Amino acid sequence: MHQFEPLDGALLIDKPVGPTSHDVVDAVRRQFGIKKVGHCGTLDPNATGLLMLVLGRGTKLSEKLMSSDKVYEGTIKFGETTDSYDADGELVASLPVPPTTLDELNELATTFVGDQMQMPPMVSAVKKGGVPLYKLARKGVEVEREPRFIHVYNFRFSEYHEPIGHFRVACTKGTYVRSLAHDLGQKVGCGAHLANLRRVVSGKFDVKDAIPFEDVMGLTESELEKRVIPFVKLL
Repeated sequence: MHQFEPLDGALLIDKPVGPTSHDVVDAVRRQFGIKKVGHCGTLDPNATGLLMLVLGRGTKLSEKLMSSDKVYEGTIKFGETTDSYDADGELVASLPVPPTTLDELNELATTFVGDQMQMPPMVSAVKKGGVPLYKLARKGVEVEREPRFIHVYNFRFSEYHEPIGHFRVACTKGTYVRSLAHDLGQKVGCGAHLANLRRVVSGKFDVKDAIPFEDVMGLTESELEKRVIPFVKLL
């Protein structure tokens, strides 16, 4: 029978804008002297919300936890296309936004619901020959990418005030929400990019139960233990 340590399990963090997912992992590892720390699904530096860390023996469950479905909320800016499909990228095209209603936007959004093959953006962490695509993109190199199988359960806008639309999307892991934003912009006819993104759900875990990253860094080890979801509860 394995003896589990108090820090063997998962920690739900509400990631702010700025740090990479790897930065958060590194900071927690160093702050609390935990040898093994991983995360269950990358969030881009500008994305916020639920970042699930696995600690100690909890890292054995990272694949299982990573494969769960996700829910995101965010905004899309129409009329501007960027090379990364989000606000971090270089502007590559700017077009006037045609008159569009919220209903029309939702009608177009529903065309993305269901099974599909999605092309990862060039500015992404997907590797080609062992090199992340974003490193090639920075050198101006564009390579052929393999489309990935994804499923979108729901994609809906709650508000639209030209050129900004507020949306919520539920999808399988590995879905590039910024690719959805880019592709939707093409359908509207003016281009678009992802202005901001927040992950609110991952599997059965909700960002409402997460602790802000800054607060985590101020915890004592015994306070951290109380926030860790034990290994056995994750099974």
